[in-house]
Amino acid sequence: MRTLVGWRIRTEHTTTFRYSSPARASYNEVRKTPLSTSTQTALEARVQTAPVASLYSYCDYFGTQVAAFNVDAPHDQLVVTGSSLVETQPPPPRPEASWHDLEAVSQSLAEFRAPSRFTEPSAELIEASQGLRLRSPVETIEAVIGYVHGSLEYSKGVTGVHTSAQEAFAEGRGVCQDFAHLALLVLRTAGIPARYVSGYLHPEYEPDVGTTATGESHAWIEAWAGGWWGLDPTHDVDIGLRHVVVARARDYGDVAPMKGVYAGTAEHETSVLVTITRTA
Repeated sequence: MRTLVGWRIRTEHTTTFRYSSPARASYNEVRKTPLSTSTQTALEARVQTAPVASLYSYCDYFGTQVAAFNVDAPHDQLVVTGSSLVETQPPPPRPEASWHDLEAVSQSLAEFRAPSRFTEPSAELIEASQGLRLRSPVETIEAVIGYVHGSLEYSKGVTGVHTSAQEAFAEGRGVCQDFAHLALLVLRTAGIPARYVSGYLHPEYEPDVGTTATGESHAWIEAWAGGWWGLDPTHDVDIGLRHVVVARARDYGDVAPMKGVYAGTAEHETSVLVTITRTA
C-alpha cells in the first residue's frame, strides 16, 4: 500500500454573475482546473455551470486546462463552479544555477524574462533590481522575495485586477496578485526568468482533516534557477503542501479564472466563494 506523505485537498471555486436584466447570451472561458505536476496530482476535477451548458476543454499555450462554453438563451444569473481533489507533495530541493546557466537559457525562456502588461519596470524599480542582484541567482531570488514582502502591505480593496506592479508599489499596498507581479518585475529586471502562478492556498498551516475553510484564489511565482522554484512573496515562504497549482503564465492576464463577454446592456455584479478542505 502506498504511503501518503503529502496532503489531499478538496477545492470548490464558485463565481456568480448577477445581471440587472437578462443577458441575451454569454461566451466564457474558465481556468479553475488544477494541473498535475511533479509535486501534485489532480485526482478529480470538473467544471459545472448553471444554466447548464456544453463544455469544450483544451490546453492553452501555457499548458493551462481551459473549459469554454456559451449560454445562448437569456439568463439573469450565471454560476460557474470548479471543484477538484488534489494530492500535494513536498517540494523538491532548491535548484542551484550560476548566472552563466541563466544566460544559456535566455532564449528558450525569453517570454519569462521580458516585461509583460503588469510588469513594466519604473526607473526606481530598475535601480532596486540592480541592487538586489547578488553573487548567485538563488541568493538574488531570496533577496527579491524579501524585498517585495517588505515593500507591500497586504490590504484588500486598494488595488484591482488591472493594477500593475508599478501602481501597487507606489501605493505600498495590495493583494497576492500585486505581490506576485512586483516579484516578477524585479526578478525579470535582474535577469532571472520568472512566471506567474495562480491556484489555491489552504489558509491554515496544520488544518484538521475534514474541516472546511473559506479561502480565496491565490497567486505566487516560480523563478528559474536551474529548475523552477516556487515562492510565495505574500507570505515570504517557499511553496509547500498548502499550495494547489492551477495555472502558470506571464502574468494575471493569462490566467484569470473567468473570462467572457455577454450580449445585452445589463450591468452585472460578481461574487466569488472558495472553500478548501484537507481530506487526508
